[in-house]
Amino acid sequence: MKTVIAYSGGKDSTLALYNIQQNPEYEVDSLLVTLTEGFDRVSIHGVRYAMLKQQSESLGIPLREVWIPQDCPNEVYQDRMGKAVSGMLEDGVTNMVFGDIHLADVRAYREKMLEGTGITPIFPLWGQDVGELGREFIERGFKTVLTCIDMEQLDRSFAGRVYDADFLKGYPENCDVCGENGEFHTFVFDGPNFEFPIRYELGEERVTPDVVTGRDRFLFRDVVPK
Repeated sequence: MKTVIAYSGGKDSTLALYNIQQNPEYEVDSLLVTLTEGFDRVSIHGVRYAMLKQQSESLGIPLREVWIPQDCPNEVYQDRMGKAVSGMLEDGVTNMVFGDIHLADVRAYREKMLEGTGITPIFPLWGQDVGELGREFIERGFKTVLTCIDMEQLDRSFAGRVYDADFLKGYPENCDVCGENGEFHTFVFDGPNFEFPIRYELGEERVTPDVVTGRDRFLFRDVVPK
């Protein structure tokens, strides 16, 4: 079955991709990515487009790009995503994979978005224990770096850190170790389904405010091609 992966470049979508690749019933067609116009970066995660293209090359899977404006209104997002879904149908895609783990409202939104389109949403990580998933990710040889953190949940020292066994030991017990509640976002730079590791270096830090409270909240650590 021809399948598209909803891809952010982060660890959960990469692990979901890997799991689907182990099942011969699925043929991975492309990586569906949402990018922000004017920034040339992955939306929300803030990773450079150039780094995403290197991921695509190393994974051997083409990108299916959806570009949205800054501060994108929901109706514009829906329209552009709808056009992307139409393109998938024209290409014979029957399934879309998401890396969500336990946020029921997010899953419901995905399912509603695809309802009636003929494309079936698949959630290979759904309902699994986040601690086990974190350990699985590391034990399988994936390597990822934190590109954004919520400073109201994590200390700013976590930005730019590699997600490894030492990371898990020092991670706050009251936070989701997979970052499912928005604690952090990541960029995967190596793994068992990568043909080559992506070389990078850490760039500058940038803080953005919470749109509701106006407080400085989100710390982005740039990942620069090396």
